[in-house]
Amino acid sequence: MARYTGAVCRLCRREGQKLFLKGERCYSDKCSVGIRGYAPGQHGQGRKKSSEYGMQLRAKQTARRFYGVQENQFHHYFEVAERKQGVTGDNLLKILESRLDNVVYRVGFASSRAEARQLVGHGHFEVNGKRVDIASYLLKAGDVVSICEKSRSSEKIKAVVEANSAKPVPQWIDVDRDKLSAKVINLPTRDQIEAPVEEQLIVEFYSK
Repeated sequence: MARYTGAVCRLCRREGQKLFLKGERCYSDKCSVGIRGYAPGQHGQGRKKSSEYGMQLRAKQTARRFYGVQENQFHHYFEVAERKQGVTGDNLLKILESRLDNVVYRVGFASSRAEARQLVGHGHFEVNGKRVDIASYLLKAGDVVSICEKSRSSEKIKAVVEANSAKPVPQWIDVDRDKLSAKVINLPTRDQIEAPVEEQLIVEFYSK
């Protein structure tokens, strides 16, 4: 699958807000959004009128980039969310939040979602005692994510876990830092999800 390999700070600037794609850098004075708070490119500083469609598109792109999901997969998630009972927008966010790479990032086992995808892909994590190397693996209530026994001695993993030890953890996840594991208590409700996403605009975008 094709994946964006350019400068990720351009993505934050294009959406006009921090998407926290580079871990610690996003919290420092080096963050590009703080230094150049306008869209990238030759005409980035020009004033542009945003249409209804434009706002819906930006909402979709912001969510997709925030979670690091490609277009086809994001559209698939929307179709799944639409078929589920309940509010489509809320269902979509629940699916995105339940991805393995997102949970690994949320609990502080990685400094960014991109790093979480890399660590998962390299086989450093288990779900319910079985190794899973698919970043898009969808977790369910009761699932336990843990760092593989052989990976716990890795200096990189130790450094990442230590650096994020004080990171706030969502209410829907229970973390045991001594055992380097996290349990999904339940899938999150909308008020438990901290994400710069306007899900209603995404629903309107795909409903055209």
